Order: sequence, then C-alpha cells, then structure tokens
Amino acid sequence: MRQAKRSRNTAETEITIALNLDEETPASIDTGVGFFDHMLILFAKHSRISLNVKATGDTYVDAHHTVEDVGILLGELFSEALAEKQGINRYGTAFVPMDEALGFASIDLSGRSYLVFDAAFENPKLGDFDTELTEEFFQAVANNAKLNLHVRVLYGTNTHHKIEALFKAFGRAFREAITINPDIQGINSTKGVL
Repeated sequence: MRQAKRSRNTAETEITIALNLDEETPASIDTGVGFFDHMLILFAKHSRISLNVKATGDTYVDAHHTVEDVGILLGELFSEALAEKQGINRYGTAFVPMDEALGFASIDLSGRSYLVFDAAFENPKLGDFDTELTEEFFQAVANNAKLNLHVRVLYGTNTHHKIEALFKAFGRAFREAITINPDIQGINSTKGVL
C-alpha cells in the first residue's frame, strides 16, 4: 500500500497528515480554515485517496502559514508514498467545469519541481481564506512532492467556483498520474528514475 503519515511542527503551525493513495475513504480535514478544508475534501474525493489532515496554526495572524505548511507536508508525503514511482502513468491532465468556471490541471511526477499558475481572483477573500493562498498552496505541494504542475482558470467570474475547479482538476489529474498502469514496466522514463 502506498501510504504515509507524519507530523510537522514549527513555531507557527502543528500539522499531522495521513494519506493512502490506494484506498478511498471519506476525508477528515480540520485546518481551522473552513474554505481550505472544503478544497482539500474536494481534492481527496476527486483523486480517490484517503486523506486525514489535522492542523493548528497562527490563524489569528492569517491563514498563510497554515495553508503553506499543509502544502509542504502534503507534498512530502506524496513523494514518500509514491517512493520510486514504479509502474505509474506519471502524467495526468484534467479539465473541470464548475458552473461558469473552467479549471485545468496537468501534472508530471518528474522528480523536478515546477509550478505554472495562471489564475486571477476578483474576490480577495473567501471566509478566512485569502484567495492568493491558492497559488501558495500549489507552490508548496509542487516544491515538496517534486512534481511539475500547471494549473489554470480558463474562464469564470465566481472566485469560489474558479478555485474549486482548480482543486477538482488537480485531484483528477493527480489520480491519473499516480495510477499504476500494467502496460508500464518499471519507471515511466528513459532515464530509469523519476
């Protein structure tokens, strides 16, 4: 089973995450940032993984440290659970509509960190969540999972819908990329490693 669990404690946050890439159970998410919880639940559902996140942080300042640090630990655990990435598709791409908005995500589990983020949000805040933290989260995941990630909002007007489309697209692209393909022998790379 491709699974991992770990805690990350700093002077700003205390976070524990457990995940299993090979089973789907209802997500248990509690970060103290309601909109972010909603997005992580959507990601878990659309990636069809088991995900449990418990985080406390200095949200009296703002949600920045909590969102970024969850992204850091989540990325590290993705990398740990995928290990040598034997037999996986490696690539995944998804377009997801959310009412008037259309989100896109494309992933390469290449072992190289890179984020291309193309989205603008008219509403700067959704609940306790600063919408600019969407990019911070994806950057932290990409850096720490060592994956290449392109996310884009092609169009839309409602900020909630646009961010939701991105998280759903990310989940679906991630599922495609991590799926073990019986037609792939060993590592899906001419280098022999990812």
